[in-house]
Amino acid sequence: MDVRNPAEPSRPGAADPALTTGALARRLGVSPTTLRSWDRRYGIGPAARTGGRHRRWAPEDVTTLETMCRLTASGVPPAEAARAAREGVEPAALRRPPGPAPAPGGPAGLPAPAADGAPLPADARQEGRGLARAAVRLDAVALEERLESMLTRYGLVVAWQDVMAPTLHAVGRRWASSGDRYVEVEHLLSWHVSTTLRRHTRQSAAAAGATGAGPVLLACVPGEQHTLPLEALNAALSRLGVPARMFGAAVPAEALLAAVRRLGPVAVVLWAQARSTASLPLAEHVTAMEWGVRGARARPLMLLGGPGWSGRPARGMLRPASLSEALDILAAGYRAAPPGEPS
Repeated sequence: MDVRNPAEPSRPGAADPALTTGALARRLGVSPTTLRSWDRRYGIGPAARTGGRHRRWAPEDVTTLETMCRLTASGVPPAEAARAAREGVEPAALRRPPGPAPAPGGPAGLPAPAADGAPLPADARQEGRGLARAAVRLDAVALEERLESMLTRYGLVVAWQDVMAPTLHAVGRRWASSGDRYVEVEHLLSWHVSTTLRRHTRQSAAAAGATGAGPVLLACVPGEQHTLPLEALNAALSRLGVPARMFGAAVPAEALLAAVRRLGPVAVVLWAQARSTASLPLAEHVTAMEWGVRGARARPLMLLGGPGWSGRPARGMLRPASLSEALDILAAGYRAAPPGEPS
């Protein structure tokens, strides 16, 4: 079965110009880093290059990538979506009940399943469609009802990973590719998802004294406004009894360093959606910070989240491939940590 959209161009026109990577990224609503990563990892690249390594994307390349974007937004794993896009066939993931779907941001997007809810039923994709339709109608009441229902049914982590995040991803991509029309739909959906996640974040003041270790510090790097993945992580940590401090969007470097000095966190999670905001020197500086008595100095465990870190050397920092992995790392690190003593 051909998975290409009939409305999309199926053959390159003789006069159709090739696109640069930046122009194509803007057209598809993804980052240039994502396109380069797909080329490197899955062979979804331009048929021709100019000037050595410079990419120029022909119309047939664009058609393949539009299919790749559509399939990944539907929850198909990137490797399978790439094969289907190249071969023009229906991917296996769409011929069986859906399993875990990728969240925005790819491998570093903190998205995968965790055991805080029931097994995901086959109608999860329909749940996402219903959520998107409510957003298109600007129906705030329906959005609230659907979000609460899926959290009750699936649990927080599974609801985020398999319904909320893919729906946000698909809606954002669709409106970006339509020339910024309906941007109010994405904003309304994001606001209600954020509100729901915060409502389901438990205050764990008592847990802070369980081990004496510092909390997990969650922050977006300077200039970064995308907070929803961190909000989901914050809520999930609270349900595990792991104390966290959520600092939100665009935390200035000086403020981040001051917070680390004051809290002595067991771990720091830095989110960067775009490569332009991912500051490796800042992450390395935080990783090197120490506190505690001489001979038993402590440092924070550093986790890098978001696609902005893709292709960057980690050098002693962790880049979890899923929300489950991030939760496992942080929970184990908190429980094993010695009592915190910030300097």
